[in-house]
Amino acid sequence: MRPFPEPDPGEPALGSPGRYLLWLASAHRASAVLAVGYGVLCTLAQAFVPAAIGRGIDRGLVAGDRGALVAWCAAVLGLGVVQAVTGTLRDRCSVTNRFGAAYRTMQLVTLKTARLGAELPRRVSAGAVVSVGATDITRIGAALESTARGGGAVVSVAVVAGVMLTVSWQLGLVALVGVPLSAAAVAALMRLLHARQHELRKEQGALADLAVDIVDGLRVLRGIGGERVFADRYRERSQRVRHEGVRVAGVESGVAAGRLLLPGLLVAVIVWLGAHFVGSGRMSPGALVAFYGYAVFLAEQLRRATSMVDQLTRALVAARMVTDLLVMEPGLGSGDRDLDAEAARGTLRDPGSGLEIPPGRFVAVACDHPDDMLLLADRLGRYVDSPVTLGGTPLAEFPLAEVRRRILVVDHDARLFSGGLGSQLDPHGRAVGGAGGGAFGGAGLGADDAADDRLRRALDTASAHDVVEALPEGLDQEISGGREFSGGQRQRLNLVRALMSDPDTLVLVEPTSALDAHTEARIAERLGAHRRGRSTVVFTTSPILLDRADHVVLVAEGTVVAEGRHGELLADARYRAVVTREVTTS
Repeated sequence: MRPFPEPDPGEPALGSPGRYLLWLASAHRASAVLAVGYGVLCTLAQAFVPAAIGRGIDRGLVAGDRGALVAWCAAVLGLGVVQAVTGTLRDRCSVTNRFGAAYRTMQLVTLKTARLGAELPRRVSAGAVVSVGATDITRIGAALESTARGGGAVVSVAVVAGVMLTVSWQLGLVALVGVPLSAAAVAALMRLLHARQHELRKEQGALADLAVDIVDGLRVLRGIGGERVFADRYRERSQRVRHEGVRVAGVESGVAAGRLLLPGLLVAVIVWLGAHFVGSGRMSPGALVAFYGYAVFLAEQLRRATSMVDQLTRALVAARMVTDLLVMEPGLGSGDRDLDAEAARGTLRDPGSGLEIPPGRFVAVACDHPDDMLLLADRLGRYVDSPVTLGGTPLAEFPLAEVRRRILVVDHDARLFSGGLGSQLDPHGRAVGGAGGGAFGGAGLGADDAADDRLRRALDTASAHDVVEALPEGLDQEISGGREFSGGQRQRLNLVRALMSDPDTLVLVEPTSALDAHTEARIAERLGAHRRGRSTVVFTTSPILLDRADHVVLVAEGTVVAEGRHGELLADARYRAVVTREVTTS
């Protein structure tokens, strides 16, 4: 794939939607040129049909020359064959342009979202990204597809107008004046349509955001009886979308009326003047028939040209949304200092809070405010700018990709993706389901027995064997984003995936909050042994997990205030207030 061009001085900014559409066209230069070329040949062949029919009438029927009549009939047939062949080739190239532009845009958007990573939800709403994938790429593809027919229409209009001028300058002048006036009138409506469509697109994005929020929180809404409140909000927002849609439809109806009415009036004027010229002997009957054909042809090509303008208008609105996303750059810089395995085993320290994670230890962190858990986890994983150091070296000096590989943060936003469960749990793709029944299939997971054993051990540590065994196809089961599982099952499967990644430092945020006490106890018992020799940080207020940790840290008001073992810290009233929910009085 050709790289997206960097902005050059004096050229339009990278965020220019027009420049982006031109870049897409240049990325498919061969098919784009062929599509327009075939489109021009097809419309020119269609444009010469009225001329051939007119000549056949004058030189064949009126003059009584059978040979001339047959020759001109053959010419009409040949033009029809050329039109059919070039039209087919034009459509093939146009479809290539359509899907090529759509898929190229989707590739760029996907690549950009992957590069932004955890920054994406903070900078772009989920609804906006969904709308880009569901609507905008389709409009961009349709615009590139329309250029073949629209380009042929523009060229053929100029050619036919020139032919009409040579036969009858009066009628040719009417066509040359009438066509631009009609196009200008429709273009004025197009500009208004462009503005209305932009507002509609913004409202649709806001409605998609609200829909995503409702779907994500549906279970909670039902629990607190908030369905009616959110239904009223959705209804209000959808009515705003409907109102904007009605405004757009009003302009679209004007555009559609202009496409039909203005060319129709032009045809009527040309035919009336042509009939008058025939009656006065200034034009032959065949020429009148040809002019009628030209007028009808011009009306059709004018509709195609305005349709292309309409598609390009919609595409400019869509491209604006796409380029607004593509111009975003990650806010976190990436250093160039080597982060090898030895350096990754250093002490992880957050100077802002005083939190230190010694290498190879199982550390539990209890925070008096839940928000501090996510903030500290983001700092340790360098999802936000912070002075956190690893082995005394600031994380900012290491390549960001290496930091992500060495330090893995798993919080409440961790999700499963669609696909085979086995490939979800093993991020390196070594574990694949077998062909038989049971959790691992009758023949085992695959040829790599070591990977099989690692996955079995991870499932055992996360107490997730029952989740896999309950599936008809075990690890071969195709899942759809984890919606088949309960909250506790998703937590355990996410923990399995984290353990299979085997990072040097694993940061878990409330990994057992949705589990029952017995399952939580089994995980707490096994987690430390599974991660022996690796650093593990668990942000939690669960006494079961805290009791199994090698070291416990209490964070109050964003600062470390106490450290030790769980049993020792229970003597601290602040710790008891956080862990046992004991109410202290002052």
